[in-house]
Amino acid sequence: MFNFSIARLPRIEFGAGVFKKTPDIIASYGPRILLVTGARSFTNTNHWQPFIDQLKQRAISWQHCTIAEEPSPALIDELVKAYASDSFDAVVGIGGGSALDAAKAIAGLLKVQRSVMDYLEGVGPELPYTGPATPFIAVPTTAGTGSEATKNAVLSVQGENGFKKSFRHDQLVAEYAIVDPDLLASCPPNVIAANGMDALTQLLESYVSTKSNALTDALAISGLQAARDALIPLYRQEGELQAHREKMAYAALLSGITLAQVGLGSVHGLASPLGAFFPIPHGVVCGTLVASATRINIHSMSAREPNNTALAKYWRTAEILCQRRFIDPQVAFNKLIDLLAQWTNELALPRLSHYGLQETALDKVIAHCRGSSMKTNPIVLTDEEIRQVLLERL
Repeated sequence: MFNFSIARLPRIEFGAGVFKKTPDIIASYGPRILLVTGARSFTNTNHWQPFIDQLKQRAISWQHCTIAEEPSPALIDELVKAYASDSFDAVVGIGGGSALDAAKAIAGLLKVQRSVMDYLEGVGPELPYTGPATPFIAVPTTAGTGSEATKNAVLSVQGENGFKKSFRHDQLVAEYAIVDPDLLASCPPNVIAANGMDALTQLLESYVSTKSNALTDALAISGLQAARDALIPLYRQEGELQAHREKMAYAALLSGITLAQVGLGSVHGLASPLGAFFPIPHGVVCGTLVASATRINIHSMSAREPNNTALAKYWRTAEILCQRRFIDPQVAFNKLIDLLAQWTNELALPRLSHYGLQETALDKVIAHCRGSSMKTNPIVLTDEEIRQVLLERL
């Protein structure tokens, strides 16, 4: 627990209103930037025009591209080719996880000018990435993926032969993560739900990861407490919304930090093939599977590895999320699973069959789920155990 190394992190600016620092931070890198945003999520808000005006005042010029959906390798290659002749001082990503992942990948390739397929894990030649990368500034407008704090850009090809893989390297870590909870105000309820459960799942999975350590555990616990207090009331639009947004932005940031350091688990292992073969949003996969995956993990460890230290962590998670002490660990496990299932239902997260997944396709999903995330799950699950995770939410 007290023997660990922490990989590179961005410099983090966090708090309501810190987005106003962005133009000056950009100017410190130079006068020419590539701006990568979502299709409409930021440009339609009242933050866009003042931001553009501030860039003009500082004589910063920019090119602007938008990311309408989860980025594919083909899209990244196309954008890199389109902008490679420009000499950008920085790439600025403003948006949800897709926009940030795209911006991160573009920043890594503008000066390299090779296809991103050369570097993707698990596909292609997997060449070693040597850079150099263009400085990357990450500004999240959703609270979910934690991409602002990670070194990987997740890219997808959807369909029968699809995949969801990462372009991953320390040089891709953002120079700055500018996390302003005020930017979350435009998120609709379905985005709050899916992204919030993604952050919650990342915190839980990194907490019980086989690579977890004392530092990441402390961060994960803090993030779980914040998500516990804020996710449901923010989704319902009840209470102090600014405080809820602050807590969810904080939880998402911590989830990115912890996953980047110690990895994830079975939910994210399954999210890769599910998101590749079917049009299932990543956050929906996390939210719809986290209760069933938690149940199967606990059941499998209780049966085969009763001394596994992750069982005590699930017990502690139950106490954190339920805000009560449990004498009997089995009662704690049941309460934790029930609460996660309750949140999944309250947040109206669809079942997997809603997106076309049928039982006949489960073998294919299971065959493609044992990537990097599954390797840090607290127990090695059998194919049948993984099938049960999926069947419970089919």
